[in-house]
Amino acid sequence: MNVAADSQEGQLRLAALHQGLEKRGWSLGQNIRIEHRWGANEAQRRAYATELVSMMPDVIVAGAASVLEPLQQATHTIPIVFLQVTDPVGAGFVTSLAQPGGNTTGFSLFEFAVSGKWLEFLKEIAPNVTRVGALRDRTLPAAVAQFATMQSVATSLGIELVPFGRLDKGGIEQDLAQFAKQPNRGLILTVGSAGTAQSKIIVEFSARYRLPTIYPFGFHVKNGGLASYGPDTIEMFRRGAEYVDRILKGEKPSDLPVQQPTKYELIINLKTAKALGLTAPPTLLARADEVIE
Repeated sequence: MNVAADSQEGQLRLAALHQGLEKRGWSLGQNIRIEHRWGANEAQRRAYATELVSMMPDVIVAGAASVLEPLQQATHTIPIVFLQVTDPVGAGFVTSLAQPGGNTTGFSLFEFAVSGKWLEFLKEIAPNVTRVGALRDRTLPAAVAQFATMQSVATSLGIELVPFGRLDKGGIEQDLAQFAKQPNRGLILTVGSAGTAQSKIIVEFSARYRLPTIYPFGFHVKNGGLASYGPDTIEMFRRGAEYVDRILKGEKPSDLPVQQPTKYELIINLKTAKALGLTAPPTLLARADEVIE
């Protein structure tokens, strides 16, 4: 896993994986054993990748790209099922979606076109916004594509896009405090493990500096964020159990195509909107999959 063990979202994802395995006949302590490793920082993830590979498991589940990279460096033979990886082909994790090749397959996180939707939803819920900061993990190749996609739609929406690359607590606070000094500002959190790890801090500072913010996943909004648009991360782990099951029964990762999300969810927190002095238009609320009141 790419988060700390005390992460509520991480625990929910893991529970979904367990449920998916139980549904397919795998019972903990009876016919399957699962070793869990939680890596909230890069050093932990690399150490745990080496440790898990040395145990020679039948299959390894990688909870994100930041976990997958050290695992692929540690083994070219043990089957790996990844979950929540953005652009696995572009990142070089697999050869193609249809024929991943090697020892790795799994579930892609989202298509880059979704990045443009974040700006569109932000403009709908906060129409006065004209300058938007994009919090992104500069170490991820996918961060470049996400930002480029947003830039391609920003002009038509009357938005100037500003990149922010510091995702430590101090850097986030300094950047947002300075950015929020001018009116009509908004924020987008792009996909990346660093942003996920700092979710509570970003939600807190967005509220403190009154920055309407769109997030990539629903758990940000359930923690107090304004709105999100992206795949159901819990369901993705439940679906991941299918590939673990098929590999344990003898199939090869190279024969299992990388799957895309089957659904994207729009979630809006009306309490947060009210605190920011915003009114979500009825047309937007009608399209929402979940409204938190």
